Amino acid sequence: MKKHWPAVVGGVAVVAAVAIAAPSAVGAPTGTRAETGTRAASTAAATASAVVRPAAPAATPAPAATPAPAATPAAAVAPAGDPVRTVRPGQRVDAGRGFTVWLTREGKHWTGPDGYENFRSVVDGNIDRSEPGVSHQSEGDATGVFHSGVYYGTRKAGRVELSDAEGHRTVATLVALPGRPDWGVWYAHTGPSAGNGGGGLGVTLYDRGGRLLAELPGFDVPTGRG
Repeated sequence: MKKHWPAVVGGVAVVAAVAIAAPSAVGAPTGTRAETGTRAASTAAATASAVVRPAAPAATPAPAATPAPAATPAAAVAPAGDPVRTVRPGQRVDAGRGFTVWLTREGKHWTGPDGYENFRSVVDGNIDRSEPGVSHQSEGDATGVFHSGVYYGTRKAGRVELSDAEGHRTVATLVALPGRPDWGVWYAHTGPSAGNGGGGLGVTLYDRGGRLLAELPGFDVPTGRG
């Protein structure tokens, strides 16, 4: 009589094996409990490591280069040390020692400590503005002399000087109206002059390059308004 138990047992074993393996067909873990635990621990450790590890600092961008300032055209730069002060028509200029000077389109005005107003026209035909020239008025006393006048016939006046017989020179202040007209006013103070009110001083007009434009020799007049 043949014995079939081994076969039956084998069949049961096969069925059991199939039953154990069956869950893997529907997505159950195929590893053992120990393997599953190991994988879970590895995953947790990796996650913890990712959380604890600080992020690498971001790279600092290089500072942007600052562009060099554009060069200023030479023509746009105002000349330094302009020898002529520009004033508005009628603007009073304190000329010192109680004297005041102002300009209008018609000419030069000034007053002294006595308040008396003086005027010299540049439009009445008494001066020839077609060529450079200079005029001179003076008034003073034992304390000093105030000199003033009109320069004309040039838009490039640079300096007016008074000079005496000994060669002493006094540089005057120049004022003019806006727009660089072809005339302006000069004024200066000197020490007292005996007998001629300062009229004995010569007056010289130079351009901005130092070139002589006009000169007016000194003359002898009594102290007062010339």
